Amino acid sequence: MKIIKKDLKKGSLTLKIENGDDLWSLSQIIEPGDLISGSTERKIKIGGEGGDRNTKIDKKWVFLKITAEKIELTDQLRILGIIVDGPEDVPRGDHHSFKIDIGTIFTIEKEWMNYQLEKLQEKGISQNIILLVFDRDEAHFARLKGQGYELLTSIKGDVEKKEKQHTSKNNYYEEIIKVTKNFKPDQLVIASPGFWTENLVKVLPAELKKKTISASISQVSVKAFNEVLKRPELKSVLEKSRATREIKITEKILEMISKDKACYGIKDCREKVKMGAVEELVVTFNLLQKKREEEKFHEIEKIMKECEKNSGKVHVLSTEDASKTIDSLTGIAGILSW
Repeated sequence: MKIIKKDLKKGSLTLKIENGDDLWSLSQIIEPGDLISGSTERKIKIGGEGGDRNTKIDKKWVFLKITAEKIELTDQLRILGIIVDGPEDVPRGDHHSFKIDIGTIFTIEKEWMNYQLEKLQEKGISQNIILLVFDRDEAHFARLKGQGYELLTSIKGDVEKKEKQHTSKNNYYEEIIKVTKNFKPDQLVIASPGFWTENLVKVLPAELKKKTISASISQVSVKAFNEVLKRPELKSVLEKSRATREIKITEKILEMISKDKACYGIKDCREKVKMGAVEELVVTFNLLQKKREEEKFHEIEKIMKECEKNSGKVHVLSTEDASKTIDSLTGIAGILSW
């Protein structure tokens, strides 16, 4: 996610969505009551009033600001809300749905919490995820970063001519494997047009094969990494990386509970946070959703804000295994500083 403009005194951030993982992060950050503004497609009545036969409905792009009421994530992020500002021919108070997708630029205005800002600017992907795009002629390597990728190196192919059944010389694949090993990947995402990924996977050593996920792309070049970033296979890898981070946090919580250096449950956490005794507070996304539905979100929000005010760190868990563990402890827990 790219931050285009920031004015935290006004609580305003203008963002550009760069990949599918950004949409997932925003689905957990945008809340009812937040102001969302940007260019959006809107149906506009043209011509007569009411049921006049001369009235036409046309779609056009307009700049609107809405107060968010509901957030939905599918293959894109939809933010439903009430229009509070826009062109004169768009009635205030009408409902509108913002559609946020890769490439969208828009602005959020809200009272930001530290964990939300950290999530937006998250650069620390805990695993060393290597991306490889290749075909018979060339191979390019990159390392996944929190806001895109870092180009590492490129090598030229060394293959037989097409008329010889598209068979690669062994030393080309051997060179790809050698370079890949040098980068010591925790996860490897390989992408190519056609059948090249299948051929490479067949000759990968076992220690690399078990770390590898294959994807398909239209063509090979350095720019092809942008296509890989949009692939669902990469989203799966990122989810595993996020899960690894969150499981480590839950394991730490359980260890501290066994040492009587933790709190859990809303009442216990509220008391310990007021005392300034919580250095890390963990809350599940499931609990936040539940409290929103019960219209009691302010109870949890107050604890989280007070924890940050007292220099504590807040983590919101969203992956299944980690959330399941903390949900069994009522969805909220904290590590005590003393």
